[in-house]
Amino acid sequence: MLSDKELLHFISTENREETEGLFKSAQKVREEHFGKTVYFRGLIEFTNYCKNDCYYCGIRRSNTRLKRYRLSREQILECCRNGKRLGLRTFVLQGGEDSWFTDERLCKIVRAVRAEFPDHAITLSIGERSRKSYEALFKAGVNRYLLRHESADDKHYRAMHPPEMKLPARKECLFALKEIGFETGAGFMTGSPFQTPQSLLADLRFLAELEPRMVGIGPFIPAANTPFENHPPGDAGLTLRILALTRLLLPRVLLPATTALGTLTKDGREQALAAGANVLMPNLTPQNVRKLYSIYDNKISNNDAAESVRYLVKKIKELGYIPDCLDPADFIA
Repeated sequence: MLSDKELLHFISTENREETEGLFKSAQKVREEHFGKTVYFRGLIEFTNYCKNDCYYCGIRRSNTRLKRYRLSREQILECCRNGKRLGLRTFVLQGGEDSWFTDERLCKIVRAVRAEFPDHAITLSIGERSRKSYEALFKAGVNRYLLRHESADDKHYRAMHPPEMKLPARKECLFALKEIGFETGAGFMTGSPFQTPQSLLADLRFLAELEPRMVGIGPFIPAANTPFENHPPGDAGLTLRILALTRLLLPRVLLPATTALGTLTKDGREQALAAGANVLMPNLTPQNVRKLYSIYDNKISNNDAAESVRYLVKKIKELGYIPDCLDPADFIA
């Protein structure tokens, strides 16, 4: 186990020899547990309404310039059908904390997806809800739940969120999700405003305590019409080091190569795979609303879903990885 001193050193170092050694160590650990496999998850961004007002997020409730949308149950099912045609076996339904989606409405959607796709995994990423709500969704058929903790440093968390949002409440949700039986995911941004190396150390130590199944880590990218819109974006190198450290701390974690990193730098997702990541999340959201899920500016993944999956499969095969997403051999040829 890395000490706090070692973690802080690797968080801050820009020495090429050291970082290359760190990435090689992370690759070795990933391959010990997962081999060369890269897992695909189909992302469906089904609502950009959100009751929260996080200072960094483009879909915050105070952004009155954003056109809002919600996908219907049938639209969500059609996204899932498209994902199945592409060979994807996990659907990730992601959205803002949209109060319109009550437990009753969400459970109806989940049951419909589960009935039509009994062998697929269903993941939700829709923020903080009550334990009763989480239990209802689990019973309806949700397997996994992603809830980024955003920062395990209370001072930093408060600097990024309005006063009504509390870090202890976020942590309570994460531990409740694990207790209920969800495969639980957490995560955070690198390079966000007011973040320090000690903040990132707190994030890594919290992950070690929580032991999530999945961790989403990407660089901060500013969003228009937010308090942080003029703040500089995060650094790709720092993000890659944090990914590698996460892999070393949690050898069996599912670690996405995020769209945000691919947005920040052209080959960001490929670099993430070389630093220990092992998940890609092609976007199944309908193209006519995809740009409206603008949690940060200039987000990539506006290509047709089939085109995106073909590109990602071709790319990772060229890099020597094995895609775990597709059944028909003719599709990946």
